[in-house]
Formats: sequence, C-alpha cells, structure tokens
Amino acid sequence: MKYLYCILLLFSLSIQAQFQWSGIVKDASSNKPLPFASIYISTGMNTISDVDGKFNITTLAPISEFTISYIGYNKKTTLIEKGRSFYQISLYQNTNNLQEVIIPRENPAVAIIRKVIAKKTQNNPLKKLDSFEFKCYNNLVITANPDSISSKIDTISILKNNIKIDSSNYKFKKTVQKQHLFQTEKVSLYQYDGNQLKETILGTKMAGLQQPIYEILGFKLQSFSIYDSNYELFETKYNSPIANDAVNEYKYQLLDSIAIEGRNVYMIHFKNKKKNKATGLEGVLYIDKNTFGVAKAVMRIKGVLDISGTHEFNFITQKQVWFPSNKIFKIIKGNNDDDLKLLGGTIQFQGDAEKDFQPRKKEASDFVYLLSKSTNFELQLNQPIKIKNGAIALEINKEAINRTDDFWNKYRKDSLDIRSQKTYAVLDSIAIKNQIERKIRIGRRLINGFFPAGPIDLDLRKFFSFNNYEGFRIGIGGTTNDRFSKTIKVEGYSAYGTKDGSFKYSFGTGVQLGEQTNSWLGVSYTDDVREIASTIFSIDKRGFKIYDPRPFNISTFYNFKSWKAFVETKIIPKTESVWEIATSKLEPKFNYTFLLNGKTYSNYAMTTAMVSLKWSPFSDYMQTPTGRVEVEKRFPKFTFQFTKSVPKIASNDFDFGKIDVKTEYEKKHLNGQKTSILIQGGYAFGELPLTHLYSISPNNITKETIMQRITFAGKNSFETMFYNEFFSSEYIHFQLKHGFQKITLFKKVKPSFVFVTRMAWGNLKHPERHLGLDFKTLNKGYFESGIELNQIYKGLGLVGFYRYGPNGLLKFEDNIAVKISYILDLGF
Repeated sequence: MKYLYCILLLFSLSIQAQFQWSGIVKDASSNKPLPFASIYISTGMNTISDVDGKFNITTLAPISEFTISYIGYNKKTTLIEKGRSFYQISLYQNTNNLQEVIIPRENPAVAIIRKVIAKKTQNNPLKKLDSFEFKCYNNLVITANPDSISSKIDTISILKNNIKIDSSNYKFKKTVQKQHLFQTEKVSLYQYDGNQLKETILGTKMAGLQQPIYEILGFKLQSFSIYDSNYELFETKYNSPIANDAVNEYKYQLLDSIAIEGRNVYMIHFKNKKKNKATGLEGVLYIDKNTFGVAKAVMRIKGVLDISGTHEFNFITQKQVWFPSNKIFKIIKGNNDDDLKLLGGTIQFQGDAEKDFQPRKKEASDFVYLLSKSTNFELQLNQPIKIKNGAIALEINKEAINRTDDFWNKYRKDSLDIRSQKTYAVLDSIAIKNQIERKIRIGRRLINGFFPAGPIDLDLRKFFSFNNYEGFRIGIGGTTNDRFSKTIKVEGYSAYGTKDGSFKYSFGTGVQLGEQTNSWLGVSYTDDVREIASTIFSIDKRGFKIYDPRPFNISTFYNFKSWKAFVETKIIPKTESVWEIATSKLEPKFNYTFLLNGKTYSNYAMTTAMVSLKWSPFSDYMQTPTGRVEVEKRFPKFTFQFTKSVPKIASNDFDFGKIDVKTEYEKKHLNGQKTSILIQGGYAFGELPLTHLYSISPNNITKETIMQRITFAGKNSFETMFYNEFFSSEYIHFQLKHGFQKITLFKKVKPSFVFVTRMAWGNLKHPERHLGLDFKTLNKGYFESGIELNQIYKGLGLVGFYRYGPNGLLKFEDNIAVKISYILDLGF
C-alpha cells in the first residue's frame, strides 16, 4: 500500500465521456448551495449534487433537459442549451407546504435513522445470510479530465535572444487525452461462510508492470460493509452515520423520497455536528421505507483531499435484503495549497481561494484524480461454502498475473476504450525503457535497509555505527537475493571497532522449506558484542535506521561466539515464529565476575533452546505467490519468547530459563489522535549472570548538568534512567503514549505533540552473586513522564522527561532529561 503513489511518480494521473455538463444548485433567496439535491435526467439516469451543491452530468448520448428537486423547494426543469456546459440552478421554497405545519416531536430523519440502527442485524448481509459467494471486477485509474485543462501555451519569455516556452499544461493535456496515467484491473472471488469474509484474486494486471505490486492489491480504499460501526475511507476510520451512537455525533436532514428498483426509499443527508469537516463523514443514505435497510450510500470526507465512496445495492426479494452490487471510490483535490505528500510522492493541490490572499496558479497536476470502480456478479446465496486457508483475508491465485485476453474479455463488464488500451501499451513501453520494475525492486530493498548489488543485497545497517565501547564501527554485510537463488540464501557481515581494535563477523546459510509460509531452515556462526542485560525478541524485525541513538553512550558489552541452527516460519495462522538452538561462549568486556556455589566466572559457556513467537489475532493477512504479508494491522499484538538451557546437548555452565512477553496496543482515534500502550515483562529463573538479566532499556548518561546530558531519545527507553543503574531477574514495564493532532506554529512548522508516561517494577534474586558493578533494584518501582515535540524541523524534535516516585533523585535537576528526537519521514 505504501507503493501506490510511487507508481504515479514513476509514470508522472473520469472517464472521458462524449457529453458532459456541470453546475451548482442554490437557494434562490439566500444564494447558499443546496447539498445533495436530486437530479433527474431524461434518459432515466439519476444523480445528486455534492456537499457544496455542485453536480456533474455525464452521458453517452445527448439529452434535452434535466430536472432538479429538493425537499421543501419547487422542482425545476432546465433545458440543455447548445454550446453551454455550466448551469447555475436556483430553487425557490415551496410556500404551499408552509401553510399548514405540523411540528413533529423528533426530527423525522433522526427517527428513520434510529430504525435503521435498530434493524441493522436483519439488514446486514453479513449477519442475515448464512453464506454467500460472488465475483467482482475492479478497475482503478489515476487520470485527469482533459477538458478541465487549458491547452494554451502558458508563458513565452525572451532571454538573451533565447525563447523560453512553458508548455507543461499543454503537454499534460495531450497526454491525458490519449491515456490514463496509471491503470490496474483485478477479478476477485469473495466468499463468506457465516464467520469470515475472504477475497481471492483470480486475475490481476497493472499497466507497466509484469509482476504487480501486491501491496496495492491489499490497499483498503473503502469498507466492504456499510453497516460497520467504523466506516473506512482510504485506510482511515470514521464513526459510521448508522453506528449505535451516531445520532449523538451526526445531524440528519430528510431530503427527498425516490424509487430504487421500484422500491420507495428516503434520501437522508447526514453531516458531522463538529465544524471541522475532517473529523467526520458527510453524505447521503438511501433508506428503504419498508425494511429500513440501506439501498445506496454516498460517504464523503473533505479536507486536504476530497475523498468519496459510493455503495450501490440490489434488492434480493426472496431474502428481503439489499446486497452490494457496485462500489465507486474517488480522490480529488481538496482545500490545500501546500505540496501534499501522499503515499510516497508529492502532488500539488489548489487551495481555497477564500482562505488564500494569493492563490497560486493551477498546475496540470491539480486536475489529477484516482477513480476505482467495482462491479459484483455471479452471486450465490446460502450455498455450502468451504473456505481454504481461512486465516488469510486476501489470497492471490498463483496464476493471477498470467491471465490471457480471453479471461479479461470474459470478466470485464465493458470492453476497454481506446484510452485504456493505450494506457497499457504506453506504460508497458515506458516501464521497459526506464527499467521501472528494477527501480521498484531497489526501492523495496532500500526501505528495508538493503541496497541490491547483483545477486547480493548489501545491508546498509552494517556500514557505519557508533557506541562507547567499540567507538566507530565500520563494516560491510549483506545477504543473497532471488538472483542468486530463490530457495537458498547466504548472509554475513564483518565489522571493525576503532576503539576496541577488534574485528567482529558473522556468516550463515539457509534453505527454504516452504514459499507460501516463508519457512526457512538455517545455520550460522557469529563472533560479536552485545549490550548487557538487553532484551531482544528474536522474532522482532529490525527496522532500518540511519542512526540508532541509544548505543552512543553504552560502554558495557559482552562478547559472544555462537553457533546456532534455526527455523523461521509463518505456518501457524496469524503468527510468525523462530525456533532456535544455540551454543555460545561468552566473555564480559567490563569489570564483572559471577559468583556461584563458591566458584567465580569471568567467562562462561551456554547452550540454549529458544522459541520466539508473535501472534496478531486481529490482523488481516494477504497470501501472495511469494509469501504472506500483513495488510491490515490490528491490535493488540502479542509476543512470547521462551529460552531454556540444555546442558546435556553441549557445554553449559549454568541451568536456567527465561520467559519474556510483550503486548502492544494501538488505537487511532477518529479525531486524528493516537494512543499506544506497551506492556512488557520478563522472568528469569535458575543460574544467570548479569549479562543475561534485565536492565529495561535505560538511556541517560551520568553527567553533572542537564545540558551535558542532552543526547538522542530512544523509542521506548527510559530517558531519565542511567545506564547500569538497575538490574532485575524479573520485571514488568508499562508505557502509555498519546499523540495529539499536530500543532501549527508556522505554516511549515507543525510538530506532533505526544504525552508519554512509563513505569516499571522489578526484583533481583541473589544480588550477591554479581561482583564488579554497583547497581540498584526496582522493588519500589520506577516512574517517569514527559512530552515529545517531534518533527519540529526537518524531522528533528525535542523531548523532555521527569523522574519521580520512590527512585526520584534528591536534586530536582537530576530528575530532568532533555533529549533530541529524530524521525526520518520517508513519505510512505
């Protein structure tokens, strides 16, 4: 999903109809726009005006007139005039209806909505039907209406006898007259067995790409069900206008009564009560007068982007339910004059003229929009259905990218027009000429911290780093890619520390056990150093960082020389796991001795078996021909790791075990704020040296003044806790973060404000066994709270934390930590 807009950049985007008219509907007395007025066309097609009273009429044949109606107003029929494409329609209130007024006890629209909410279960196909199955054809284009773009040469200037011509709009118009800027199609099979809904993509093709970008196929533009409590548009959730508490958040207006499929329906306009348009949806619900089911819905959010989703339904008489038949999703420009970063690219949108003193000149890209249309067919209801791989929400058939023209001609609802055919031909040619797929492949690797160099992906994280023990760490590393082998990989690295003067290295190899489950069997050897008492969940993926600030001031490490064999797999539904057995020799690189049963250890051997498992029970996954991808992250997520010594297999100086658990929760609020919670704990039992206990990620250095202690902030570290201040054999750590909406200080300075509080409790059994370091325990707990002002300028921010409670320090200033934050915004 992060790559969708990259396509737009690489190809640098309404179907063009034969006949098109536009206009606006206003109140004749107040001159205010009338939103969602009904527009009837002589051909039998109907449409409505938008939230601003604007409308568009598009037909394949000429029409002679159209009629506009609005509840409480007189209908008006307008004749089409030759050569005229824009109409301003003024409606007059119907005074006859005002002669006798009966004031209802409740807004009639609200009364209707209450009945819709009460009858959701019996009208929701996912609740009423035992099972269903249907196919769906989807076409998505990024394009522009060429009629909206000026074709004249913008500027001609003469500089020192050279003529400079600005013809960007002219060239752009000529391009979009011939083709779209991007286009993709897919045919899917939807199956519902009474418990879950699964989509299987039977065929897919993307202009310019032999192998589609699978993340685009998993991108959720709009909710499948109109009855969801949280309706989703463009991967943002909003409280639905028919949620159980919707009448408290939305105001409703009865617009009209029309017929759909011969059944009488109410047209009800809904709008969020808050003045900020971006906080809630606005649109129209078409409600069946008999069943109070939704017969059609138009959902819209207007802000920086103008995003709309339309749902159309067919009435199934024998089941007395409205079933989805078509969906339309569209993104056009909104009220913004800044360059907008959208899914990795930059696009300009013209601002609201009423807000701008000097609105900039419209560029061709202002007219670009995204349009997705879906049509359902071959519907089967209440038939026995067996869903394969039920834990997968979206699966892509292995042959989906190899479908012939016969397949597409069979399932397309309409044959491709010349403009669409040209899109495939031109973009395929451009992609080959400009090596687009190669650039996308490189982009994928870079996002994950690798740079492809032939059959090897170089690991960018291995080139350079710094810590207080090794000094500058300079190295090289990488792993083989598909060009080397799809079933065998070899990886390794080597590094040199300028301060400790020693080399570190690792090498390993693996063989693929299963492609779809991403299962690998591997073996490796490593000679390296690691921070003491650090908790590492083996299943956690390391994100790419240009820098990692925490190690800057860490000086207590231990060396480990380790052989390990492991299996990585996603074979268990909604999980990722690592199963490992390792034998290691370890040596602390600081003044430390472990005392056990009268014997001292300054180096030791361990052999362990370990399982590390991450479970995401509420997330949705996509199964592609190349593996499994999490397409919709939902919380909570759970991580579990168990490590146990196995002395009978190889050399082992100690008998011990460790249990580590982590729970992550994240909630994105409908007002744009975000709350995240982290709960992490560990329990070590048996005989363990300090190097393998818990220090709970401290990130403060021992200096006299606040200014001297300014360093970079970590992600989930205790900013006021000093390195090696506390150690535990058992602990629990709680963290709460709440991010507010961005604060506008200046036009280009909009930092994000985050409140953070952290606390931890712990205990250390047998502290007398650990000699050489002075430390404390967390029996009384540890508490700190603070604020983060992130991304103040160029990704840089400022954070401040205060330490309090039983482990608060005597001097007030010693409890304060001020740090610099840095968030690298890749725009994805």
